[in-house]
Amino acid sequence: MTSNTRYKSRALRSEDGREEKEYVGFATLPNQVHRKSVKKGFDFTLMVAGESGLGKSTLVNSLFLTDLHKDRKLLNAEERISQTVEITKHTVDIEEKGVKLKLTIVDTPGFGDAVNNTECWRPITDYIDQQFEQYFRDESGLNRKNIQDNRVHCCLYFIPPFGHGLRPVDIEFMKALQDKVNVVPLISKSDCLTPNEIRKLKDRVREEIDTFGIKVYQFPDCDSDEDEEAKQKDRELKESTPFAVIGSNMVVETRGQKVRGRLYPWGIVEVENQSHCDFVKLRTMLIRTHMHDLKDITCDCHYENYRAHCIHTMTSKMNTDNRVESPIPILPLSTPDVETAKLIKMKDEELRRMQEMLQKMQQQMQHEQDL
Repeated sequence: MTSNTRYKSRALRSEDGREEKEYVGFATLPNQVHRKSVKKGFDFTLMVAGESGLGKSTLVNSLFLTDLHKDRKLLNAEERISQTVEITKHTVDIEEKGVKLKLTIVDTPGFGDAVNNTECWRPITDYIDQQFEQYFRDESGLNRKNIQDNRVHCCLYFIPPFGHGLRPVDIEFMKALQDKVNVVPLISKSDCLTPNEIRKLKDRVREEIDTFGIKVYQFPDCDSDEDEEAKQKDRELKESTPFAVIGSNMVVETRGQKVRGRLYPWGIVEVENQSHCDFVKLRTMLIRTHMHDLKDITCDCHYENYRAHCIHTMTSKMNTDNRVESPIPILPLSTPDVETAKLIKMKDEELRRMQEMLQKMQQQMQHEQDL
């Protein structure tokens, strides 16, 4: 039997005779969550994919103002002939205004460089599944509090600027990853194209994405209570996809200011000039406005689909055979000792108290709104 008790907040009278509600203090909950999150820090895993020479590493360095490949050795033509797709990880700790971010960049050297690129995306999809599998194992274990999240939250796919749209390998790659990770297509090295050519290529890529039913990352709609400026920025981001980007590790001087850009005989291309490319819009989307949404979709959609598939597979095999040969082994349940049982009971009691507290707070907030 559940009883809903409504509490009426006591009213205090101020010196001028007006009634003022007594302050309880749960309005500081967002501040508590903020402090806890900042103290814990954030993690984000970004995958970059595309054939060699499209400026993947340079763009990542420009986005996060870091250098991930100080000791990289460039392969010659003979070494690239026999090169296979490999997965390399680079992790850096970035801090800005007291906020810590553990950034993991997953690079895919060798993708699309072979003569025969049949299923060249297979090592990449296997890697994403391996991260889901590891997270599922950790989540099913005892040390759930200290789970390290290595799931891929976003994949930047670099489209060459030299073609007339998507190539067959581009279509196959994005369709292979569309249900596993948030795919964000980019037109790389857009300084090779004129503004008119960029517009035509964007229209062609968008048209082919719709034609072939490719599911790329969709920007969430703004809330109805957002101001007009936020809605305008959201429209600009949606209209700019696929982002035409330029990266540069060089700092050049123009009009008395030092900017990141590329120096050509006919002028300077500025990376952060929105009339030159969409770099600023990509950075805004990826870091300032939609990073948390990318993580939420990874957790609530892509990972949950994988988790549901694993559980369904294990359940089906348990119904047909006593032996379970799934990739996620089920550990035999042992009889808990006294200390473990006591700890589980304490955790259950703590969870029940928290649920009751939240329920009371929600009821009190609803009561104040009704007043």
